[in-house]
Amino acid sequence: MGLSWPIWPSRRRLFSRPRPLEAVADRGYFSSLEILACHEAGIIVTLPKPQTSGAKSNGRFGKQDFVYLPEEDAYRCRAGEQLPYRFTNEEDGKRIRRYWTTACQKCSLKSQCTTGPERRIPRWEHEHLLEAVQQRLDANVQAMRVRRETVEHPFGTMKARMGATHFLTKTLPKVAAEMALSVMAYNLTRAMNIVGTKPLMAAIAA
Repeated sequence: MGLSWPIWPSRRRLFSRPRPLEAVADRGYFSSLEILACHEAGIIVTLPKPQTSGAKSNGRFGKQDFVYLPEEDAYRCRAGEQLPYRFTNEEDGKRIRRYWTTACQKCSLKSQCTTGPERRIPRWEHEHLLEAVQQRLDANVQAMRVRRETVEHPFGTMKARMGATHFLTKTLPKVAAEMALSVMAYNLTRAMNIVGTKPLMAAIAA
């Protein structure tokens, strides 16, 4: 994803299909705002979330250990307590809802959960989109393997064709167009290798 996601809506217009456009990316491209932008453009994305939880790396419960309860608009912790909604604030241009409970002080699992007075859970207003991404990944565990097997080779081939150097144009729209042409050239080469030149030309003319 990254700077590549603006290309996808244009490709969707160029190759209009009855089914939604789907995209799979590496965890390094995970961005909540870009996932939202893809959703608004009708693009279904699948990618793993980076493991950046400080609590998890220190051996404590991570956010994924808390279950969101949509009907109650609350989280349930490992001890069975509910963390109700408290307030909303803005952080890095995103509206974040905050949840916590006062029951942490007497909880037997507190040392495994937080070093503060209580464990607070943040929830982005569009968090359901991130949860849907994770659900798609859980439902299709082979998605990343298929991506590695089908995407890394084309990328390497296109880099070799370009001399493994740099783009010849400047500004994002021009670079996006150059990249789109490189992808189109690769796809045409693949199609010729798979179905043959004459059948491909016949299909294009049809």
